[in-house]
Amino acid sequence: MCGEIGYPQTIRVDLGSEFISRDLDLWAYAHGVTLDFSRPGKPTDNAFIEAFNGRFRAECLNAHWFMTLADAREKMETWRRYYNEDRPHGAIGNVPPAALLKANGATSPSLAEGRKL
Repeated sequence: MCGEIGYPQTIRVDLGSEFISRDLDLWAYAHGVTLDFSRPGKPTDNAFIEAFNGRFRAECLNAHWFMTLADAREKMETWRRYYNEDRPHGAIGNVPPAALLKANGATSPSLAEGRKL
């Protein structure tokens, strides 16, 4: 996906072990992505990702049995496409995020512009 629409400028992460690894740090550096760490013990610093994690768990992880790693990848990719291309998002005018992409593939407009839809 990043190869199609570009990498984010910043990724907000907590201090979990999966986010403080050297590999993630090297990947972020190589792609010009800033890792913005939340304060310890303050999950409300990133309420967006906390809400997303809840949706991902309820709509994907809890809804499927994953028999192999390939099966898990396939099911999560199917859900990712649904979440970004078909599922309406209330915060952006009840349209899927893909509907906000400009014709030239540029990143989506501001949230205020999305609410005009």
